[in-house]
Amino acid sequence: MKHQSALLPAVALTNASLGTYAWSTPPQSSVRKQYANRISCFLLKAKDDSDDLIGTKYYGYNVLGTGLSCCCSNVGGSGIGTGFYRNGFCSTGDMDLGRHTVCVRVSTDFLAFSKSVGNDLSTPMPQYNFPGLKDGDVWCLCAQRWAQAYNAGKAPQLFLQATHEKTLDYVPLEVLRIFAIDGQEANTVIEELKFQRSRLDGLMNQSQSEDSASFQ
Repeated sequence: MKHQSALLPAVALTNASLGTYAWSTPPQSSVRKQYANRISCFLLKAKDDSDDLIGTKYYGYNVLGTGLSCCCSNVGGSGIGTGFYRNGFCSTGDMDLGRHTVCVRVSTDFLAFSKSVGNDLSTPMPQYNFPGLKDGDVWCLCAQRWAQAYNAGKAPQLFLQATHEKTLDYVPLEVLRIFAIDGQEANTVIEELKFQRSRLDGLMNQSQSEDSASFQ
């Protein structure tokens, strides 16, 4: 598949603290791979406190528009769940200023890059309940950090179904799909959603036609 910059929004978002564009022209070679390994997750439900008020929490959605899947509830065998809330989901809310919304599988190359730009993800920080990451671990990465790595050609692969929809405020779905580990499964979900939407449109059109006929 050829990737064209025309797929991207005309205006790229910027972030002053990172000093990087949120995205640029996609790489020429696709890194999409087969969805090889499912992440071991407890039967948890993702919550989102975007209103940051008691009693207003709701279930989160992923970038495909379906329910948010668990990213990883036991990072590197540490017993610690990923995500801002450490519940295994890439949920987000007003308290999560960094938008830890991208479910990624880190590589040695990415970890080295991340450390070089001031975001050391390899060193454990118990005070933040952070186990430290190694090659192959799965983690909820900040959306703008993923975009930063993407611009440098170091973006890690990701799981679309476990990546929160708020990520789309920073990176287009077309770009995320290039790096999807669960690409084939996500494609099935997208086709099913298209089918359901088409079916709903058909029913609505039929209903409107019947209503019009009844007034003639």
